[in-house]
Amino acid sequence: MQIGVDTARAVESKRAFIFDLDEISATALQFMLADELEVNVYGSIAEARAQATSRALDVILLGASIVEAQTAAIVGQLKAEWPGVPIIAFGHADDPAVQAALEQGARTSITRPFKVEAVRQRVNAHIGRRAVLSVPVVVQG
Repeated sequence: MQIGVDTARAVESKRAFIFDLDEISATALQFMLADELEVNVYGSIAEARAQATSRALDVILLGASIVEAQTAAIVGQLKAEWPGVPIIAFGHADDPAVQAALEQGARTSITRPFKVEAVRQRVNAHIGRRAVLSVPVVVQG
């Protein structure tokens, strides 16, 4: 199902990895982004490495649950594995794991509860897509 998808973006071959141990959050983000990106969900770097192809990776979304389980050093490991790929942490706004990921080099964060427009806007900004602007036209009779 495509919700508010720009068709030009839907046919681009942009790719995102979501690293999270919380299946609900990961699935929600995957659903929100799947219309505009190829989205893969993983529980570890080793799992992603085993299934990765030679195609470029455009963005990594890193869940607070995986940061808690593997410490904030996971950010450095992701940066080493996929250099130059932006990392976006996600979780509750006051989650210390999200703050730790930001301190270790994640570029920004997405806070829960997730909203489709906000998630897509944040991801698009970090993969180099320009914002879609619309100007409402009011016709007076």
